[in-house]
Amino acid sequence: MDPLIITCAPVGAEVMPEQTPYLPVTPAALGETAAAIRAAGASIVHVHCRNDDGTNTHAVARFAQAYDAIRERSDLIVQFSTGGAIGMTAQQRSGPLELRPEMATLTCGSVNFGDEIFENPFPLMRDLARRMSDVGVRPELEIFDKGHLANARRLAREGALELPQHVDFVLGVPGGLEATVANLCDLVADLPTGCTWSVAGIGRAQLPMAMAAVAMGGHVRVGLEDNIYYSKGRLARNEELVERVARIARDAGRDVAEPDQARRMLRLPAVTESRL
Repeated sequence: MDPLIITCAPVGAEVMPEQTPYLPVTPAALGETAAAIRAAGASIVHVHCRNDDGTNTHAVARFAQAYDAIRERSDLIVQFSTGGAIGMTAQQRSGPLELRPEMATLTCGSVNFGDEIFENPFPLMRDLARRMSDVGVRPELEIFDKGHLANARRLAREGALELPQHVDFVLGVPGGLEATVANLCDLVADLPTGCTWSVAGIGRAQLPMAMAAVAMGGHVRVGLEDNIYYSKGRLARNEELVERVARIARDAGRDVAEPDQARRMLRLPAVTESRL
């Protein structure tokens, strides 16, 4: 099997500071987290940004501060969220792309999200995909339901998106596809030819989905965005969640990818000194 690529999503848009003291809200805290998760085995950091009070922001200036803080402390692949938070405008969601991170997420369809709707109609998907292409940012396709794979194929047929790409299955969101091994196997079997994949299990599904991906040859996303607990009743730090998956992989005889290995596997350009 290829070495395991571990993505860490340390912040997200839903978890609030009052739920856990380990949420890295400020750019400086994100930089510290980047160093810790890199040492634990992560190759990619998935970035949302918050204001100092913990509220969500997609301000370009805040993303620039976060990007600089991460780069000062690590050589991780920096992946921006274009999902933002529910209710953000298309312009807000796409704004940080001007900073040209190596990767950014492209959610491939609308989905019920708890009691709300995470809206991703085709005009928005096309616009985000083309903006990423224009600035040389590699998309990661976020798949919350099986129909989202069909949407990705449609975008490719229309010329808005090139395939293959890296795909992240986000399973267990209330309103999305349930986090089961059967569902994961079904999604993997339906992947467009040549795509690499990872899985993010929500809440208590994070660990079993990670273990399945390690065994199946896929890759893994963990982090406080998706799950704030290490075990029942015990809050986790981001680096603990990364380290556990890295340990499981190594115990199973699978290597863990360094960031530059992950770049080659994901067909990303090498990072030069000027970009660092």
